[in-house]
Amino acid sequence: MLNANDIVLIGVGVGVKLLLWPAYHSTDFEVHRNWLAITGSLPVSRWYYESRSPWTLDYPPFFAWFEWALSHAARLWDPRIVGLDNLEYAAASCIVFQRLTVIVSEFVLFLALRRAVCAIGSSVQARVAAALIFLSPGFLLVDHVHFQYNGFLLGILVYSLAFALEGRDLLAAVVFAVLLCFKHIFIYIAPAYFLYLLRHHCATGSSTSASALRLAQLGLAVAVVFVIAFGPFVAMGQMQQLLARLFPFKRGLCHAFWAPNFWALYIFTDRLLSVVASVAPQLVAADISQLGSSTRGRVGDTRFAVMPDIPPLVTFVATLAAQVPAFAVLMQRTCTPMHLVRATVLCAHASFMFGWHVHEKAVMLILVPLGLLVAAAPSKRVLRAHAVLSVAGFYSLLPLLFGAQELPIKAAILLIWVLCSLVFLRADSRSAWECLTHFERLYVLGHIPLFALTELVPGLFGRMQFVPLALVSVYTALGVGYSWVCLVAAFLTD
Repeated sequence: MLNANDIVLIGVGVGVKLLLWPAYHSTDFEVHRNWLAITGSLPVSRWYYESRSPWTLDYPPFFAWFEWALSHAARLWDPRIVGLDNLEYAAASCIVFQRLTVIVSEFVLFLALRRAVCAIGSSVQARVAAALIFLSPGFLLVDHVHFQYNGFLLGILVYSLAFALEGRDLLAAVVFAVLLCFKHIFIYIAPAYFLYLLRHHCATGSSTSASALRLAQLGLAVAVVFVIAFGPFVAMGQMQQLLARLFPFKRGLCHAFWAPNFWALYIFTDRLLSVVASVAPQLVAADISQLGSSTRGRVGDTRFAVMPDIPPLVTFVATLAAQVPAFAVLMQRTCTPMHLVRATVLCAHASFMFGWHVHEKAVMLILVPLGLLVAAAPSKRVLRAHAVLSVAGFYSLLPLLFGAQELPIKAAILLIWVLCSLVFLRADSRSAWECLTHFERLYVLGHIPLFALTELVPGLFGRMQFVPLALVSVYTALGVGYSWVCLVAAFLTD
């Protein structure tokens, strides 16, 4: 049953989201409209082959079926939404329908957070942290303006973590397997689940045979999920085509707008050395012809003028190495469900820092489980890392909304949320702001002049319009990297 606080939170959330309807929407809006058309107008055998639009279906089968279910409602609402040749269709009826689907699907996140709060202990801190997750700038700006379904997908993750916190490991594993069949980016945190379930679920049997039985049950339950999802495509001989859509390694190292991670700093270093090479070629050897290809957006390999090129294998090895602290967390003498949440945070953080073609929106994969840790009476070090990461991570999303109309909206949403987070989240009876060191406070406040420099003076950089984006990526990457180091230290020593 919903209580009065729940109703108020839902009312505030829905009200803000309705007000955002007239705002800008990105190409992702057309991506999902086209997926409605593909799944609603074509047989299953054609879903992963259809290429009339450049926005081909590249999510796993469960998300395709999710779009298929929505397409039936879309056909009743406005049949033109599911027209295969109706590319770039964005009538008012289409906008209202698609934005409504995001709002409704996000109730999965709301219900999952309620369950997680109950599992954690229903303290004031837990309820405040859950409310801040539900109303985070990441969901408001990315899902309800830019347009995606991150709230729905991360809601499934929170359900899985909530079941783990309740001690229902088998159900947590099944829900996580379902999540992987919705969006494969969550494979980055699969190692945390794998090791946790081996230690906490399988290795706790009273005998070797009991542990083996638990392992068999776990493997069978997860296998059933994947058979349901991928079995039809295996039967049709389409797995190679499906996997080619899911893992397009021909895309560059970075997205068109650098995610704030290690590779943003790497590319920025290459740019600086390229400038030095153009002025003093005797100091730095560079292939200046590669300057324009540091990012190519949707497709294309990334090339560098000075620094060595980075193939996908390097990012895989770097990510796996960076996830070692997460494995160390799970290998401690006592392995509890809260250790799974910690390991999930570290695995997500490592993949964001060093992964291939990381999107800036993926920072939500770190911040949501980290928010659950903050809900459970965190240490000051964890709260400080959360404060730095949330400010840097959410600020890095602002360039996604580049129109003048969205400028006051995104600034107000971020400012209100950050103030509430710094004031109301606490550790040892001290607010998050009070817990921050002087250096961390300076970093947080540094986003104010960065905003003025990159958002309020649009003509400052003249024809070099990429410079503001680079400044945002590099500055926020420093905060994301710093918070990763802080969390590794905190989780391994607290």
